[in-house]
Amino acid sequence: MGEISYFAIITIIKFRIKEFFFEYNYTILAPLINTILFVIIFKTIENNYFIIIEDRSFIEFLVPGLILMMVAQESYDNVSVTIINMKQIGSFDNYLMAPISRVEIFISLIISSIIIGLFLGFIIYFILSFFINFEKIEIFFSIYYLILAIIFFTSLGSITGFLSYTWDTQSTVSNFFVMPINLLSGTFFSINSLPESFKFLFYYNPYYYLVSNFRNSFYYDYVYDLHINLSIIFFVFIFLIFSCFIFFIGFKVIK
Repeated sequence: MGEISYFAIITIIKFRIKEFFFEYNYTILAPLINTILFVIIFKTIENNYFIIIEDRSFIEFLVPGLILMMVAQESYDNVSVTIINMKQIGSFDNYLMAPISRVEIFISLIISSIIIGLFLGFIIYFILSFFINFEKIEIFFSIYYLILAIIFFTSLGSITGFLSYTWDTQSTVSNFFVMPINLLSGTFFSINSLPESFKFLFYYNPYYYLVSNFRNSFYYDYVYDLHINLSIIFFVFIFLIFSCFIFFIGFKVIK
């Protein structure tokens, strides 16, 4: 690979962001409405049953996980759908024939997904702030964990889109991996409510610590743990490098 084509990278980033806003009904309104429905339903449940989790109200516990889950799902769907759709209509060949490497294409996808994910996360948080008021938020760490989640799911979506040609594969990964890992990583419940025999599934799940730390960054008692964060970074870095390697070798890029 020769010199990096910054102009090409910026062009792809601008195109993806423009496409994101152009299809706002799918990319912004859909996850926003889903999140609001979740909050309304669980707020109603909390009002009737007064649920407390880890010394916090259920809705306070729930909202950070909802923000992360919606951003993660959109990060995966956006990039995987984009690549598969481009491959099916043949426009992905324009990228391959352009004077830009596949790694640079991948870098463009990662950067644009980070921008899109942060914007979506901010919009969701702004809307949900009408339902709940957080006294103190560690903004730096919130953005930090959100970016890590975006990189992880964008890498996964890039691999899925790059290696597959049908929506069946994309939906399979979404239904049997993306959704379960979001739902079963402490988004809606505390690990303390589980039997001891099941807790090991979370102790060895790096994404659980990402969700947990993102949630804790919304509270005044957040404490940064170096060892846990190194394991989270290593976990995300492995997926990032693997997806970058897939793009680099061009495996199954042309059917």
